[in-house]
Amino acid sequence: MLWSIGEVIRLSTTDPAAPVTPAAPAGVDDQPGAPDKERAVGSTEVLCFLLILIGTLHRPIGALVADPRLQTWLTVFVSVMVQATPFLVFGVVLSAVIAVFVPRSFWARALPRHPALAVPVAGVAGVVLPGCECGSVPIAGSLIRRGVTPAAALAFLLAAPAINPIVLTATAVAFPRNPEMVAARGGASLVVALLMGWLWLRLGRTEWIRLPHRAHLDGLPRMTAFWTACRHDVIHAGGFLALGAVAAATINVAVPQQLLHDLAARPVLSVLALAALAVLLSICSEADAFVAASLSQFSLTARLAFLVVGPMVDLKLVSMQAGMFGRRFAARFAPATFALAVLVAATLGTVIW
Repeated sequence: MLWSIGEVIRLSTTDPAAPVTPAAPAGVDDQPGAPDKERAVGSTEVLCFLLILIGTLHRPIGALVADPRLQTWLTVFVSVMVQATPFLVFGVVLSAVIAVFVPRSFWARALPRHPALAVPVAGVAGVVLPGCECGSVPIAGSLIRRGVTPAAALAFLLAAPAINPIVLTATAVAFPRNPEMVAARGGASLVVALLMGWLWLRLGRTEWIRLPHRAHLDGLPRMTAFWTACRHDVIHAGGFLALGAVAAATINVAVPQQLLHDLAARPVLSVLALAALAVLLSICSEADAFVAASLSQFSLTARLAFLVVGPMVDLKLVSMQAGMFGRRFAARFAPATFALAVLVAATLGTVIW
């Protein structure tokens, strides 16, 4: 019986102690020109292709890396990632600990029964959630399920990603020459959260909120839920962080500096531009301070608007809120939050700077 060359190669790479089974007689699939149904492109083929590509294009690639504009892009990108990643990982781990090991009923017992008083208490309670906005949305949904008034849960949702210690520490590191930015960000974010809570208490309707029937991570053992939450937040928040770093580096290199200076020279347009940029970039709140610090062409007031709007209204948050609370809720809550955040940030920034 003749063995094919492929079978000989396969047997030569297997464990010698393993039992050897002769190949089946050649059939239709072994004939020349017959397609290999089980053969797929693997990592070895991809690696060989990349090596050949690099060997062929090594000169153009070397010239590209030597380009000063690309070097500037890489410098900005790496600096943002290196500075922000420790805060991101630490915040994700602590957020998972609180979300999994602290009973959800604790929040309901800790809040006053009167809705108007529960809003500021819930907003200030956001200090104890050292995580990003990705974790505050499911927790706010859990609070509502446990009987917390929606106004207080929404105040917690908006305040937690912006006033917790991890985010404020990251802001202080990103703005070492402007320590007032930390107080401005925390104060403006808390004011917006409380105003939105009271506004919902006044104008919001219960039928606008449609919660899913099951909560995130329900039914899982604690350690499984902990690692699941960590993996989920790291993958999602880390991806958005990398996207934000790419965008910040691209803005610094691709956008003409004169255009940025012209836009930054107009106070109203600069605030609106960075507020809209915060919505589009969807950067994790533990990392957005480093991106804002890299936009040095803009005023501190405009960058404050970037830091206040981002953790409250961005593309990923709107989609998460629509999935957690319903589209009718997101269509009303997100625009109102954006307008109020821009107004409060611009007013406070004008007063301070």
